[in-house]
Amino acid sequence: MSVELNHTIVHARDKRESAEFLAHILGLEVGTEWGPFLPVATSNGVTLDYAAVPGESIVTQHYAFLVSDEEFDASFARIRQAGITYYADPHMKRPGEINHHFGGRGLYFLDPAGHGMEIITRPYDTGERPPTDT
Repeated sequence: MSVELNHTIVHARDKRESAEFLAHILGLEVGTEWGPFLPVATSNGVTLDYAAVPGESIVTQHYAFLVSDEEFDASFARIRQAGITYYADPHMKRPGEINHHFGGRGLYFLDPAGHGMEIITRPYDTGERPPTDT
């Protein structure tokens, strides 16, 4: 058996708000609540299992989603329609811009719990990386 990521737990103040936010942006569905978790499944079978925790115990995490060009366009449109601030860089110093790393497009935005979300149309190459300030 090869090793694959199956799921990860995402802490949120309000698990439904955060799960629905991400599902809406990415064009996914929120799954059926299972115990304390509310899952959002990606097309490669990985689920983000949202769990409610006190806000002060949330540690900001980063989640990157590889999407097609068409999915990027749709997600980007939903981000703009919702008035969500987006950035070209993970340090959030370039608001209102997207990046073009590895010949694709990418952007960063925050979810309601403050986690850094990223959508990219090309996987990050294992070779040369773009400058760290972009």
